[in-house]
Amino acid sequence: SYQEFVESKTQLGGKSGFAPRFLPSWLFDFQADLTTWSVEKGRAAIFADCGLGKSGMQLAWAANVPGRVLILAPLCVAEQTVGEGRKFGVPVKYSTTPIDAPITITNYERLENFDPSDYAGVVLDESSILKAFDGKTRTRLIETFEQTPYRLCCTATPSPNDIAELANHAEFLGLMTRAEFLATWFVHDDEGWRMKGHAVQPFFRWLSSWAIAINSPSDIGYADDGFKLPPLQIHDHILQLEHSS
Repeated sequence: SYQEFVESKTQLGGKSGFAPRFLPSWLFDFQADLTTWSVEKGRAAIFADCGLGKSGMQLAWAANVPGRVLILAPLCVAEQTVGEGRKFGVPVKYSTTPIDAPITITNYERLENFDPSDYAGVVLDESSILKAFDGKTRTRLIETFEQTPYRLCCTATPSPNDIAELANHAEFLGLMTRAEFLATWFVHDDEGWRMKGHAVQPFFRWLSSWAIAINSPSDIGYADDGFKLPPLQIHDHILQLEHSS
């Protein structure tokens, strides 16, 4: 129908996932909603500020994937995620080589040791690593997992005008190549890349169809109880020191 034709031109990220089968009770309401949304999307990005529980959400997402899942993370984060999984009852094992486990976490530098065809899902923890447009890691990640059915990116909220970071996330998720991203939404002039005037609302409508960015639970309608830090208090202490030149 004509309506279907119009909808096919909206450039909104579709759904390639499924209804979640596992939503652990330890998720806060807003985390459960974000997990549900990302599982149903199948390929999505959760841009959540520090302290909002990205590790728990990505573990719950991984536990829902019908098949093995590989989580890629910076080395300092991997062991922390294993600990989070132990605390939340989601088994996740750290390894630098392939092992027979439902959820494996490894650091980005060990990517070459793993065969992507062994995994139904992949999670990029601290996915801002994709920001390095010319980086070999960024290119390898996109090419390695272009056939992986389920993909999740998790990182703190990116700058809304960070074109490279958003474009690379979209390309990793299989939504648009970087070239398509720039040609669709931006023009280039002497001042660099800037968004087309008529594209502002369509761009953010498209972006919100595959990525959710929050700085606090209230951004998506939930109470900030337990997530709002008290005002910073600074106390100066002056120490008297004796020294000789």
